[in-house]
Amino acid sequence: MCSSDLQELNMDPFFSPGEALEIQAGYYGVPKAERRTEEILKAVGLWDKRDAYARTLSGGMKRRLLVAKAMVHSPPVLVLDEPTAGVDVELRRQLWDYVRALHAKGVTIVLTTHYLEEAQELCDTIAIINHGNVIACEPTHKLISRLDQKTLVVTPQAPLTPPIAGFEDVNFAMRPTGAFALTYKTSEHSVEEMLDRVRNAGIAIKDLSIEEPDLEDVFVELTA
Repeated sequence: MCSSDLQELNMDPFFSPGEALEIQAGYYGVPKAERRTEEILKAVGLWDKRDAYARTLSGGMKRRLLVAKAMVHSPPVLVLDEPTAGVDVELRRQLWDYVRALHAKGVTIVLTTHYLEEAQELCDTIAIINHGNVIACEPTHKLISRLDQKTLVVTPQAPLTPPIAGFEDVNFAMRPTGAFALTYKTSEHSVEEMLDRVRNAGIAIKDLSIEEPDLEDVFVELTA
């Protein structure tokens, strides 16, 4: 059964989002004075569709309505399965803010997502599943620190023509902007050492930045 079929099974097509949340709150015995229908529909970007029949909503809107229904009784544990799939960037950020607010109130949130940026942004602990096996489950900062590397990006004052001597033991790569990137192991080298090498190569520096590894880098490393 596909996800769209499951969406249809979990909502009455003749109720509006507003009515669906009120009914769901009633199932859980939430007093009318404590219901948060407006707050929740605004959080998931459906307030302007509050009076529309559920059957007229797009697939992404129906997914958001299911997320909203799961929130009506303020559960202590909230399981969100791909809550931002098929939504635009603005709404995704809006949902992120609401999830953070719920977590700040003490709600435990279990999130499944294919968006690595989303996992890194929201989660305290991340588990990575590869071919049905959990290959990592650690606090986010610890997981990302698994990669023993940083990248120093240098924009030279004058164009360079590789190869450049003095960088044979690190990863040297030119970028389309004319900058070059030096990726090195932090356990073996330091940024000061890299800068000394750049100066010793006679390269005048116009600009520089340091790129830290992110969850995508860790994921690629673990699943390669």
